[in-house]
Amino acid sequence: MAEPRLIVQVPQGSAVDRQLSADPPASVSTGDVVVDRGPADARGVLEPPAAGQIVLSLPGPEAIVREADTVRRVIGQAGTGVEPLIVEVDAAEDLDDSQLAVVLDAAERTSRAVILRIIRNA
Repeated sequence: MAEPRLIVQVPQGSAVDRQLSADPPASVSTGDVVVDRGPADARGVLEPPAAGQIVLSLPGPEAIVREADTVRRVIGQAGTGVEPLIVEVDAAEDLDDSQLAVVLDAAERTSRAVILRIIRNA
């Protein structure tokens, strides 16, 4: 299997974790996107990343589509490096293919790993 083009980090047991397991978007089913269920604190907030460069923070997943040009630009212009590029979404209950497609397209513009982090439930 080819390397995933995008890693989605979610708090383990969160609404978005359950949605991605029960009804995964096509990009998850095909392996283009890999879901990483990470530990959360007592409030259900995903623990901070061990490594990576945060290039964009958004309030919710609908902003990914609304700010698609910005997502593509910040990832495409992040330059070279070894640390993954991180797009943070403050809160989400679910993710759909339209939202993942924007980040997948942006990931094609860099040689660096790209991580979409969902911080907490909406």
